[in-house]
Amino acid sequence: MAGGDAVERELRDAAPHELFEKVRDVLTREHGAGSAELLMADYALARLQPVTAQPFTAESVSALDSPQGRAFGSQQPHVADLGDGVAVHLPVSVRGDRLGVLSVGYAEGAYEPALLGPLQDVADALAHEILVADRDTDVFLQARRTKRLTLAAEMQWQLLPGRSCCRPEYELGAQLEPAYAIYGDCFDWSASADHLTLTVNNGMGEGTDAALLSSLAVSALRNARRAGLGLEDQAALADQALYGQYQGELHLPMLLLRFALATGEVEVIDAGSPRLWRLREGVVEQVPLEAQLPLGMFEDSIYTCQRLRVLPGDRLLFLSDGVYDVMSPTGEPYSLHALSRAVLDTRLLPPSQVPRAVLERLAGHRGGVEAADDALVVCLDWHGRAGTERGEP
Repeated sequence: MAGGDAVERELRDAAPHELFEKVRDVLTREHGAGSAELLMADYALARLQPVTAQPFTAESVSALDSPQGRAFGSQQPHVADLGDGVAVHLPVSVRGDRLGVLSVGYAEGAYEPALLGPLQDVADALAHEILVADRDTDVFLQARRTKRLTLAAEMQWQLLPGRSCCRPEYELGAQLEPAYAIYGDCFDWSASADHLTLTVNNGMGEGTDAALLSSLAVSALRNARRAGLGLEDQAALADQALYGQYQGELHLPMLLLRFALATGEVEVIDAGSPRLWRLREGVVEQVPLEAQLPLGMFEDSIYTCQRLRVLPGDRLLFLSDGVYDVMSPTGEPYSLHALSRAVLDTRLLPPSQVPRAVLERLAGHRGGVEAADDALVVCLDWHGRAGTERGEP
């Protein structure tokens, strides 16, 4: 049986579009598999789409209530008895970012529990190589879609860092809806040894105009962050970039945060929304922030940081106006009561699953009425570093 290093070398040497064919060969040759299938999570996180030579030629399965979906949701291997054999479903993920599921089939009597560890090693190696392969092939990106994306949605998804990630200090999950026709709502995150930087914005406008606005803002913030500038200067640079392009005709409400991983201290700039809710010790409440001007509204705006503290065990939710302002058929905004119920109802789910669950409840709150705006939910669970003391924020 080939070791993990040997498998990784084989995958690195494979052509990007032939990556899964190489994995299938390794599973057959080295692990005695009778069959293998790679399924990618679609943009709505509702279906798992098979990667095939011709896209959309195989049936997808539910990402929620299928054996494959069980592995995807739990992020743990799931062994299913088929009667005449066994199917082993393995999560394909990179640092908490859920990409899909690798399903490996064995004839009756051919599977042994000792195979589970090596099979997961193959799935982990495959996940890393998919991220690299995405730079050179559309095979895996095509497999993620159940229908065609709008141009604006294509732009937005390409801009995002991922939809979930985890480190010992925190776990993050995010989702945008409608997944195949989003406009300008967007998020970005980046971690260093000492800090997590997170930005969440409400889009302005529709279609490609909204996507271009968000793309310029996120790119300006990344440029400033990678130049080593602090949060206030990041906001100022993005503000200047947007004003220089649009002269105040378009602007972007945004929430910017920088978390100190060692202490839980947070610098916050509330540039006109989105909103922040916190679940702490069973209590859901909106966190009051000091409102400042949206990015790009006026020339040479000055931004200052507000300081908060998160505690181990806190869950934070960042929501665009397409979530908290949505009205029920009786005229009740989602943020009045339904949001708190949704946050409490999903408190046992991991952050990677919370955004989609909250958005599902939002659809129920609308009472079947089509969404008038795109919607964004980002969920952050704060664990803190070992030895971090609880105290007053």
